[in-house]
Amino acid sequence: MVRKIPVRFAPGPVSSGDFRMSNNKKIGVIGLGAMGAGVALSLLRRGFTVHAADTRREALDRFAEAGGVPAADPAALGAECDVILVQVVNAAQTEQVLFGEKGAVSTLKPGSLVIGCATVSPEFAESVDARLHNAGLFFLDAPMSGGAAKAASGEMTLMTSGAPEAQALAADILPAIAGTVYRVGDRAGTGSKIKIVNQLLAGVHIAAAAEAMALAIREGGDPRTAYEIITNSAGNSWMFENRVPHILSGDYTPLSAVDIFVKDLGLVLDTGGRTKFPLPLAAAAHQQFLAASAAGFGREDDSAVIKMFPGIDLPHAGQTGR
Repeated sequence: MVRKIPVRFAPGPVSSGDFRMSNNKKIGVIGLGAMGAGVALSLLRRGFTVHAADTRREALDRFAEAGGVPAADPAALGAECDVILVQVVNAAQTEQVLFGEKGAVSTLKPGSLVIGCATVSPEFAESVDARLHNAGLFFLDAPMSGGAAKAASGEMTLMTSGAPEAQALAADILPAIAGTVYRVGDRAGTGSKIKIVNQLLAGVHIAAAAEAMALAIREGGDPRTAYEIITNSAGNSWMFENRVPHILSGDYTPLSAVDIFVKDLGLVLDTGGRTKFPLPLAAAAHQQFLAASAAGFGREDDSAVIKMFPGIDLPHAGQTGR
C-alpha cells in the first residue's frame, strides 16, 4: 500500500539563525550538482552536520562557505557519516561512488544507511540493495522529483522503497529535503519504477512544449504571448511552464541537460522492452533528445531540444520582446 507522508518546512536560504532543529547525525551528500547542492543546503538548514564529496573544487568551496564539511572523496565521507545520500546522475556514477576506488562502502560503518536518489533502472536499485545488505548496510531507493528550485527549498517529492529498517533510519532525514514523501514498497526498486513513469511524462512534456513553441514561432506568433496564454489554458503542463522560460530568455545553461533525457527515456524504453510493452510517445520524444544530443546540444538545458526544429528564429539571450 502506498503511503503519502506530507512534510512541511518554510523555504529559505541557509543562515546562522535559520536552523529549525538540532540533530547529531552526520549526513553525507555525494554530488553537489543542481539537485545535490540544494539537498545539502536543506540539510544544513535543519541543523544536521553535513559532509559532501564532489569532483569540482568550486562546488566544495561554495558548500564550505555555507557551513558544510568538504570531503576529499566518497571514502573519506563514508568514514565520517551515519547516512549518505547519493546525488549523482546515473547508475554508472552510483556504482563508482559506492563501490569503486575510494568508494564510500569501503569505509561506512555496519548499520549505516545509503539513500540512492539517482534515476536508475529498478534492477540496478535491487542489485545495490543486495550488495549493501551483504556489507551489513541498509539501502533506501529514493528517487526524487521537483527540480533545482524545490531541492534548494527542501520541497522535493520523494518516491521511496526499501526495508522497514531503512525507512526508519531515514525518518528524520527525509522531511528535511522533501515536501512530500511517498512510501511505495518494502523492496528497493519500486521507487525507481515510479520515477521511470514520471520521467516518461517529463520527457514527453518537454518535447511537446518545444514542439508547441516551435510551431507558435513558425506561425509568426510572439513567443512570450504564446507562453502567457498557454500557461493560463488547458494545454499547460508543469514542464511547459518551467522550461519554456529558458527558451524565451535564450539561456540554455543546464539545470537538467538534454543528455539526462537521452538516458532517462532510454530507461523508460528499456523497461517497456523487457515486457514487450509499446511506448510510442516515449519513443518519439527519445528520438528528439537523441537528435539534439547528436547535433551538439547534449550538455545544454533539456529545453534546447527546440533547436532541432528548422526555419524558426529563436529568442536569444538579452532579448526582451518584440
